[in-house]
Amino acid sequence: MNGTTEAGSTLELIAGLSAAASPLPVYAAWPQSLRTAVDIISHTPMPMLLLWGPQLCQLYNDSLARLIGNNHPRAFGQPVDAIWPELQAFTAPVYAAVMAGEVRTFHEKCFYLPHGPRRVEVWLDLTYSPVRDESGAVAGILVTLIEANERRQLAADLQRTADASQDAQRQVEERLQLALEATDAIGTWDWNIQTDIFMADAHFAQLHSVDPLQAGVLPITAYLQGVHPEDRGSIARSIGHCIAQGHEYSEEYRLLQADGSVRWVLARGRCYRNEDGHAARFVGASIDITERKRIEQSLRESETYFRLAIELSPALHWTADANGQAHLPTHGERWRQLTHVEGHEVEFTDWATVVHPDDYQPTLDTWYRAIATGAPYDAQYRLRMADGNYRWMHARALPLLDAAGEVKQWFGMTEDIDNRRRIEQAVRDLNETLEQRVGERTRALAQLNVQLQAEMQERERAEEALRHAQKMEALGQLTGGIAHDFNNMLTGIIGSLDLMQRYIAKGRASEIGRFTEAAVTSANRAAALTHRLLAFSRRQSLDRRPLDPNQLLGSLEDLFRRTQGEHITLHMQLAEGIWAVNTDASQLENALLNLVINARDAMPGGGTLNIETANCQLDTSPDGATLDPVEPGDYVMISVSDDGAGMSAPVLSKAFDPFFTTKPIGQGTGLGLSMIYGFAKQSGGQVTLHSREGEGTCVRLYLPRHLAVIEQPGLAPTPAAAPLAKAGESVLVVEDDPAVRMLVLNVLDELGYQALPAADAESALALLESPVRIDLLVTDVGLPGLNGRQLAEIARQYRPGLRVLFMTGYAQSAAERQAFLGEGMDLLAKPFTLDHLALCLRGMIGR
Repeated sequence: MNGTTEAGSTLELIAGLSAAASPLPVYAAWPQSLRTAVDIISHTPMPMLLLWGPQLCQLYNDSLARLIGNNHPRAFGQPVDAIWPELQAFTAPVYAAVMAGEVRTFHEKCFYLPHGPRRVEVWLDLTYSPVRDESGAVAGILVTLIEANERRQLAADLQRTADASQDAQRQVEERLQLALEATDAIGTWDWNIQTDIFMADAHFAQLHSVDPLQAGVLPITAYLQGVHPEDRGSIARSIGHCIAQGHEYSEEYRLLQADGSVRWVLARGRCYRNEDGHAARFVGASIDITERKRIEQSLRESETYFRLAIELSPALHWTADANGQAHLPTHGERWRQLTHVEGHEVEFTDWATVVHPDDYQPTLDTWYRAIATGAPYDAQYRLRMADGNYRWMHARALPLLDAAGEVKQWFGMTEDIDNRRRIEQAVRDLNETLEQRVGERTRALAQLNVQLQAEMQERERAEEALRHAQKMEALGQLTGGIAHDFNNMLTGIIGSLDLMQRYIAKGRASEIGRFTEAAVTSANRAAALTHRLLAFSRRQSLDRRPLDPNQLLGSLEDLFRRTQGEHITLHMQLAEGIWAVNTDASQLENALLNLVINARDAMPGGGTLNIETANCQLDTSPDGATLDPVEPGDYVMISVSDDGAGMSAPVLSKAFDPFFTTKPIGQGTGLGLSMIYGFAKQSGGQVTLHSREGEGTCVRLYLPRHLAVIEQPGLAPTPAAAPLAKAGESVLVVEDDPAVRMLVLNVLDELGYQALPAADAESALALLESPVRIDLLVTDVGLPGLNGRQLAEIARQYRPGLRVLFMTGYAQSAAERQAFLGEGMDLLAKPFTLDHLALCLRGMIGR
């Protein structure tokens, strides 16, 4: 070879190769094909490697020498597997294929090469090509290498920029969503007029009776079908006018819901045109104005009621400013007819001209006194009529006060009491005779009748006010009870976490066990309270299974006896041949235990607790029912009764109210009976309550009969440790809450799964499109942008049959859960224990 010194150190190594130092022959014995290949790699700046001969001895240029670091120069001329044994798993099949005449190419392959005291991560693009000798046989492999570290860094920078852009977009969308919620918005739309694609959010689609999953597929006419038939034509014409004229769109219309109810919405939008001036997009938003419409209708009805009442009243109604200036906006004509005084505003001088001179000053003094003190105005005086005669009037007025307590306006009424005054005078004149007394009595009875009628009306108003007060009291009990219980639980959680932080900071981490137990206990109590609230609101998810009520009660008998105490006698009368029911066993147990505890607390001095079962048929709701009428049919009745203190009528009327309890603070949440109410309603059944003070209480729970055969349960499995992952199993976790995502990822890591995190659907889709192994998709339902259900549908397009485990903090009924889940899907409700999560993961992957 020529120019060995100019080519660099590797050419010097070639010249110094000896048969003893390398399996390769000395340079003089090299074939021409080997000489040519070495000459090519020696004079190129690109890192290149030549593997030659049966043992694939390494020959390379200076660029590769700098790349391989510590292995140069000992690798020169040596078999490749002797120098790089750690790469044989990757290189062996590659060498075999290339020696067979094939070419292999790899993009961004990661290697860890020794440089100094450590190994450096190097990303390479590799091409393996066969090199043939003079006979045409493959005698070696030419490896071309291109460093990709800089390219990967650039790609990472671009990805970070894209992620930042996505975060900014998500924040804008969140602010938009918060703005929509703050304005009672019910949805937005974007109609592409040219393609007739009507995009709408899920809320807008549901209110217009459109499946949210079809929101971007159906035309605008599908949404118009949800509009009330009487408004549909005008809405279509208004939209057409907006598109044709370019005006702003603003309409109020009604939506006819699936249950027959009607909602009012206010829709505002605008038509946007393209560069050619043609209508291109119609964009807008709607807000719910149902409540406003209801209030407006109530105001109209109230105004009509009071207007008719005033018109039918014989009295003269008037108002006055704070300074006493009177107005007669409604009955100015009546005033003129009575007094011949013109004008809607009555000046004091005008009023003085028609008031009896003897009554003028006392009446005026009374009026000024009321204005000065803000006290009610009450005066009787004689008023001159149009015919010149005087009639007695009774004027009364009440002040309207502002926020500062100052008089803002006066509302008054002047009533003609002349006849009454004449009668009173006549009574006085005839008081001395029996006939006069009988007449007086008769008139008194008449007046009493009038007063009684007035009192009856006042009582009706008072009863209405009482009903309103009771509603507000129930609301106060609800919010106060929730705040009280949750504040106690949050105190336990926050206090325990605070102490844990302090102990850890002081190096006392081994002593925090009791605080972690306290925090978990408080959190579990909070979760239990949530389940009770869901039971009351009938939003809990029931795990319905066929069961034998007698068998369930029999299994609970020991628990009942331990709960009731030795001072109470338990009688269980379980009828033979009891029908099966289809319900949630744990919720039924909870309901029965609540009833047993209530009965125990009602008998502090001892008594008898009776638990009975019976088959019955119901045509309508039984006496004492608290729910709507049930469907006629067969029911199983479970009765829990005691002979304790019983309830008074006021207590009985509130027994099922949430957070109502007669127990001292801290000894009862008041959710027991309300939970039973919700459980019975959600099970399609009924509950009745009979009680009298001093005679005891009887609660009967009615559950619908289940006709299917009950499968006998096998032996309960022994609780085991959380199952571990099998080798290579990978789980994609999509959760926008960083804390929840961190917990799930840690659980997966502890169980041996390969965890792939994603904060939103867009990040998850990038992983789903890649070749990385994914055995299970775990996703939150409420994600920003695409929700969890939409992500699952798209994921299965990339990976058919992918199993999906949803996580949700929203309450769903069994019917909603059934409609939400598809084949190979399951749902895990928050909050959940980490062991429960581990079992769900293993069950989904191993299914």
